[in-house]
Amino acid sequence: MHIFNPDHDLALASGLENFTSPHAGRQLRHDLGWLPALWAKEGDVVLVDDEEQVRKGEARLARLFHSKKQTGQLEAQTALLDRLTALFESQSAQEDFSVEPWGWNMALRSLLIRKGVKSEQLPTPQQLAVIRQLSHRRTSAHLLSQLHQTLHRPELTGEAEECHTMEEVELRLQKGEPLVLKAPWSSSGRGVRFVCGELSDSNAGWLRNILANQGSVMVEPLYNKVKDFGMEFRSDGRGHISYMGLSLFHTHNGAYTGNLLATENHKRRVLSRYLPMELLDEVKQAICLQLADILGHQYTGLFGIDMMIVTTRQSSSFILHPCVEINLRRTMGHVALRLTEILNPQEDDDLVSVMRIAYEDNTYKLRIQRCPVSE
Repeated sequence: MHIFNPDHDLALASGLENFTSPHAGRQLRHDLGWLPALWAKEGDVVLVDDEEQVRKGEARLARLFHSKKQTGQLEAQTALLDRLTALFESQSAQEDFSVEPWGWNMALRSLLIRKGVKSEQLPTPQQLAVIRQLSHRRTSAHLLSQLHQTLHRPELTGEAEECHTMEEVELRLQKGEPLVLKAPWSSSGRGVRFVCGELSDSNAGWLRNILANQGSVMVEPLYNKVKDFGMEFRSDGRGHISYMGLSLFHTHNGAYTGNLLATENHKRRVLSRYLPMELLDEVKQAICLQLADILGHQYTGLFGIDMMIVTTRQSSSFILHPCVEINLRRTMGHVALRLTEILNPQEDDDLVSVMRIAYEDNTYKLRIQRCPVSE
């Protein structure tokens, strides 16, 4: 059973078994709950809030791909949350049943148990506690440090420090450099403050709240970002990390807005305008090795690492920040990779599109638009 729970990051940050997502998160889940049909296999179930939204999603993708046959996976059956108990009661056996959500957290586990899923078929609270700790931004900081120590490349930049008190943060601010303060757990576009000099009353209040509720705050320099991108991976839970592909995406005020749908070769050519490809290959290989040790047997599933190309005062050339954030869950980059497979099975480098999540007519919609090859 596949579940699109885009409010995962907020639920993870809360650490609560009974978590109520903000309205925007609930609506995004409601409107785009059919998304997992893109990667579900025959016989799988996609959990949705509203069957009408599924029909609209199927119709939209059928038009996009010209026929349902081309989408392949849209035949996956759907199940409504309020009918889960009846669904499980009607099954003669559940031995082979498993759940694959967007991301795992205690709130989702608790909800599924209340709806009839057996606890043995879900991660234990102890396993979810480990996932939550691995999702802390200190894991990103640790990997960033390891990449610097391993690669010794002058084209790499990035630093992150975990502070536990107001005084530690104020000491950093006394140096006069603009900083980014990040909550250890937060979702895209949230939990981030940009500061320079003295803390304003608003930022000071925010910081006190984060320190009280999450125990620390991550402090990073403010970089002159040129381009966002990421790498997508899978952990098999047995100590092996597999690279899945590049993700070229756009953000606005820190929030995700869209992805480029293109072949790996095309995306590499785009990035080669800024960085040597051997650098990206070295970073990719180092990440697979380092995270095999960090994640080990503690996490099974998809994840992504956000990166960015930046410039600095010391250098006018482009340099790479190789680990802005680790997203220990499925990402929109993985959705983009799957859509690229469906739209471009022949791997035509001239077939380039943009995928975006649009809020139109009080509804979230997946939009895909062809764009020039030079994009």
